[in-house]
Amino acid sequence: MSRLFIISLMVVFALAGISLWLYFLYSGAEGPFIEELVPELVVFCIEAFILVGLLGLIQRYLENRRKRQMLLSLRGSFRDLLSLLDIAFLDPNDEPTSSKELETDPRVIDYMLEQLERKHPDLDSLIALKREGDESLSMTRDLVAVAAQISATHMNWWIAIVDSIRNLAEARDRNGIEHSLHEMLINIREFNRLEI
Repeated sequence: MSRLFIISLMVVFALAGISLWLYFLYSGAEGPFIEELVPELVVFCIEAFILVGLLGLIQRYLENRRKRQMLLSLRGSFRDLLSLLDIAFLDPNDEPTSSKELETDPRVIDYMLEQLERKHPDLDSLIALKREGDESLSMTRDLVAVAAQISATHMNWWIAIVDSIRNLAEARDRNGIEHSLHEMLINIREFNRLEI
């Protein structure tokens, strides 16, 4: 059920309940209909209002939880690329960023963009990144359908991420690889900024 449909049902039950209650209080008519049936209908409207609202909230909660799980699986698909890039920028005595941070902390992407502007990864790191881009390309491409289930905007940014990973896999020199990495990080940052 869509959110608008749920709200419409709640409004209908609320208006019906209020109208029946006002009719019961101010009509002045008597008889079994007024004394027995109208109060029952008012109670029915109140229960329906609560049930529809409660079911709507539960459905929305479950839908958001499902979308969060999909987001985590999407972010996990390029974790290895981010991990290799993180290692490429490490100073000799530094610890690498944890996998959980790579997947969930948006500041990691900003940090990597800053590092990419200041430092140039060594040749071995670039080769490893290019190889990982080639290996992860098919998997990230297959996840376009998952991104589409979250929203059209998520899908569009995911396609941009996949395209930058493809460019990384096809790059032939240092400039091409670094440009593709920069493009990929920008796309990931924009993807992370989207709300569910």
